[in-house]
Amino acid sequence: MMVSVLLAAIVEVPTWFGVLASVTLVVVAALVAAREHLGVTKELLIAAGRAGVQLVIVGALLGWLFKHAGLGGALGWVTAMVLVAGRVAGRRGKGIPGATRAALIGIAVGTGATLGTLLLLHVVVAQPRVVVPVGGMVVSSAMQAAGVVLRRLKEQADTDRLEIEARLALGFSSREAFAPHLRSALRTSLIPGIDVTKTVGLIALPGAMTGLILAGVAPLTAIRYQIVVMWMLLAATAVAALVTARLAERSLFDSAHRLLD
Repeated sequence: MMVSVLLAAIVEVPTWFGVLASVTLVVVAALVAAREHLGVTKELLIAAGRAGVQLVIVGALLGWLFKHAGLGGALGWVTAMVLVAGRVAGRRGKGIPGATRAALIGIAVGTGATLGTLLLLHVVVAQPRVVVPVGGMVVSSAMQAAGVVLRRLKEQADTDRLEIEARLALGFSSREAFAPHLRSALRTSLIPGIDVTKTVGLIALPGAMTGLILAGVAPLTAIRYQIVVMWMLLAATAVAALVTARLAERSLFDSAHRLLD
């Protein structure tokens, strides 16, 4: 079982002093931003500080969750991640009616289908310390795909309005008139995941595999986990992008198949 390899070794991690020492890396990034007058120095420092605080809080909550909440609590945590991800991705579709709703449903379907399949087939163990991190990877990937597809749909509707309206004038339905643009948006949302999958292990060792290797797991054992991770992210990305795009597409047209302003 995959959980056995996750628990098989004691991981060597930085001390809290080491964490504080690594603040120098944030300072380096801030100095670069300030020296080049990028206008993001304050935002960078706030983001770094916020990340540290959030992770400490989440770490404490997960410690309690793993000990006391059980599988129901883990699934509740994943549900909360889906809700947050839906709001974040929905902002990318500003100008599309119901963009947040479309993103939320798309992410939920992508996450449910992917994580549910892994649990039903016993590919991953139904334990909180496995479900939460695996679910987090799935939700994150689905969120990115939903955000990209929403942004691209809005851009396509704005820049190609005349072309779309010409098809509508020729008697095409809204779905037929918008089909080439929807396919383009979906293709854009899937390409990053496809490129990462094609080059996995050649350019960089991905997170799950790296974590297991650092924990002392044999590389040939770690790659089994990573293969599952890469394939599940492809599925989550594709499903989330498709569902989000279809729902958002309907919001771009009225009942008379007219493209909304």
